[in-house]
Amino acid sequence: MSQAVLLNNIDHHDLRVITARGARYGDDTMLAPTFFREFRELQACYPVVFQKTAEGGFLPVALLGLRQNENLFLDGERWDAHYLPIAVERLPFLIGIADEEPMIHVDLAHPRVARGGAQGEALFLEHGGTTAFLERMASVLRTLHDGLQDNAGFIAALLRHELLEPFALDFQLDDRSQHRLSGFHTIDEQRLHGLDGAALHELSQAGYLEAAYMALASMSHLRDLIERMNRRHAAAR
Repeated sequence: MSQAVLLNNIDHHDLRVITARGARYGDDTMLAPTFFREFRELQACYPVVFQKTAEGGFLPVALLGLRQNENLFLDGERWDAHYLPIAVERLPFLIGIADEEPMIHVDLAHPRVARGGAQGEALFLEHGGTTAFLERMASVLRTLHDGLQDNAGFIAALLRHELLEPFALDFQLDDRSQHRLSGFHTIDEQRLHGLDGAALHELSQAGYLEAAYMALASMSHLRDLIERMNRRHAAAR
């Protein structure tokens, strides 16, 4: 269970954060929430799709696997991709509201959190002040916080132009096992190509058009995920 608290240099002076990768640190996840300004980096490695939220909207996510609790980019304690999604990198930190202002919080129950000792990255300097690591995390959190807020306009534009469509992927692995990926939406390529000049200009001016094409291009990585799954199954036999 999460135990998020406002970070401070008195209660948490000895806190350290483990930056190694691995399932035991919570990296065995299928999805990483994202925002449209991150698509350029993500599309080089991961499929970017859209997941329906409990409120009826949509959230863009990077697919790390094809099944729940499976990260196909996790190779023991190595992350097998040159880009780490910001939503993964920022853990165990999160933005919370304190005195009506966004502030850095830390999940004390997260497996990356350690107290004392030499394991992990220190957050505070011995005689006060923050470490370069914490300053980096603060920057990452702000980017994620602002990006997720910017998603509202992006998603609204996609819905206004009816550019999201549901998709399902049925595939067979080399061991003949059958699998299905469903429950996500992607960009409707045909409808995107059919937009008139005014709509395209509107999307382009906001930076949404490039993001839509990045999301479309990223779908080619579904084949890569299937091949990663094949290799994992073969290694387990």
